[in-house]
Amino acid sequence: MNQIPYGKYKPYPKIDLPNRKWPENTITDAPSWCSVDLRDGNQALINPMDMNKKLELFTLLLKIGFKEIEVGFPSASKVEFDFLRRLVDDKLIPDDVTIQVLVQAREHLIAKTFESLKGVKKATVHIYNSTSVAQRKIVFKKNKEEIIALALEGVDLVKKYEKKHDGKIFLEYSPESFTGTELEFAAEISNAVTARWGISETRKVIINLPATVEMSTPNIYADQIEWMAKHLHNRENVIISTHTHNDRGTSVAATELALLAGADRVEGTLLSNGERTGNVDIITLALNMTTQGVDSKLDFSNIDEVIKVVERCTEIDTHFRHPYVGELVYTAFSGSHQDAINKGLAYQKVKKDKFWEVPYLPIDPGDVGRTYESIIRINSQSGKGGVAYILEKNYGFQLPKAMHPEIGRLVQSVTEEKGKELDAKEIFKIFKKNYFNLKEHLTLIDFNVSSNKRVATCILTYLYNGKEIVANGEGNGPIDACKNALMKDYDKKFTINSYSEHSRGDKSSAEAVAYIEIQTPEILSCFGIGTDNDIATASIKALFSALNRAYK
Repeated sequence: MNQIPYGKYKPYPKIDLPNRKWPENTITDAPSWCSVDLRDGNQALINPMDMNKKLELFTLLLKIGFKEIEVGFPSASKVEFDFLRRLVDDKLIPDDVTIQVLVQAREHLIAKTFESLKGVKKATVHIYNSTSVAQRKIVFKKNKEEIIALALEGVDLVKKYEKKHDGKIFLEYSPESFTGTELEFAAEISNAVTARWGISETRKVIINLPATVEMSTPNIYADQIEWMAKHLHNRENVIISTHTHNDRGTSVAATELALLAGADRVEGTLLSNGERTGNVDIITLALNMTTQGVDSKLDFSNIDEVIKVVERCTEIDTHFRHPYVGELVYTAFSGSHQDAINKGLAYQKVKKDKFWEVPYLPIDPGDVGRTYESIIRINSQSGKGGVAYILEKNYGFQLPKAMHPEIGRLVQSVTEEKGKELDAKEIFKIFKKNYFNLKEHLTLIDFNVSSNKRVATCILTYLYNGKEIVANGEGNGPIDACKNALMKDYDKKFTINSYSEHSRGDKSSAEAVAYIEIQTPEILSCFGIGTDNDIATASIKALFSALNRAYK
C-alpha cells in the first residue's frame, strides 16, 4: 500500500487573533443572500444551461425570495450576454432585485459588460483578481504591487463606465483565493479598492472574501473573517461577503462561523452546485437557520419543486442523503429509529405547544412540503485551455498558448449551437475541419529550399485560384524564403507573427508539427498548422494553412 509522502502537506497556519469574539456569538438574523447559480454554478456544469433553462432557474430564484442574483459573465460568451439582455428587454427584473455580473479587469470586457447592463436600474459589478501566494508566484508571476495595480485598474474602469450608465452601480471586489492570501495583503488590497472607489455611506462596497479553495478548518476561516473585519477601513460602509467552496466538505460550517465572525452577506448555490466539490448550499444554510428559530427570508416550503427545477436545469441528480432535501433524509430503516419517530409524532399531536421535538427529525418534513408517508420504510435491517489540453493529451498537438483563444472560440461556437458537452472526438473533428480539411484558394504543390550561411533560396510551386505558379524567393530561412517567393505573385498582404514546432508520436514514427501565426490588414492573428515527416515541409504547409484560413 502506497503511503502519502511525509512533508507533502502541512497544517494551515493559525490566525493570531487574541480575544476572538465569534465563539460567543449567535446567528440571530439572516444575511443578505446572493445566488450565484446562474454564474458560478452554471460554469461548472457539463452542459451549461441554455436560454430556457436560465429563465426557468431565474424565475425560481425570484420565487424563493433572492434579492441579489449573479446572472452571469456577460462578456464571456454570447449566451451569457443574450440572457441578461433578455431579462432587460422583457422587463423580468423586479425593482427590488439587484442583478450581479462578474467581469475581469480588462477594458474591452468591462465595456461589453456595461453594454449588457444597459437599462438595468440596479446592478452590482463584481470584479476580481487572484491574490494568493501560489497564484502570484506560479500563475501570474507578479509581485504584490502589480496585483494591487491590476485591482485598481479594474476599479477605475468600472468608475469610467459607471458615469455613462443610467442606473445605480454597486461595486463588489473579490481577492480571489483569499484563503491562500496573507491577511495583511488581503486587507491592503481591499482597502486600496474601497478607497479608489470612494467608499461612503451612500457608496458602500462589497468585499467578498472567498474560500475559493477550502484550505482549513472552519474555525480558521472564521478567524480570518473577524481579523479582516477589524482591519478593513470604513468598516461601517463595507459589506463583508463570503463565498465558500466545499473542498473539505465543511463549507456550510465555515459560512456559519463566518457569520458569527461578522460577515454580512453570503454567496452560494442551490444544492451546492459549483466547481469541484461545489459551492456552499444555500438551502442547507437557510434551513439550518430555520431549525434555530431564525427567519431565513427565503421560501423553501415546497422543496420538491425546487429540486425538480434545479435538477432539470443543471442535469444533476440530487443525492438521496442530501441534507433536508434528499429522498431518504426523512426516512428511517432502523427499527429503533422507527419506534422513536413513531412515538415522537404521536406525542407532537397531543402536546399543547408547537415546539418541534421528534427524535431523529430536526425539522418537520411538512414545513418543506414533504409528506409523512415515507418517513418509515421497511427493509431487511441506500474555454480555451481545456480544449488545448484535450488536443495535447489525446492527439499530441501542443498548441502554442497564443493559439488557445482561437481554438477555444471555434469549439465554443459549436457547444453553444449544440447546447451540450463535446467529447474528445468531436473536438478533434472541429480541429481538423478548421486547420486541415480546408477549402483552398491557395494550394502547395512543391518547393525546394537550398541555403548557405547567409541566405536561403526557395523555388515554390503552387496553385492560386486554379492557376499553377512557380516563383523564386530568398530569405533568412526556409519560411522567409518561401514567403518572399509567394509574395511575387500572391496579391494578399500578410506578415508572420510567430512560429513554433514540435514532434508528435513515437520516436520511430514521429512527425513534425508546425504552427504559424500570421497577421493581415483585417485580422490581427490567424494560425495555421502543418504536419509532415519533414519539418521544413510542415512549416510551409502551416503557412498555407494560415493563409487559406485568413482569406477563406
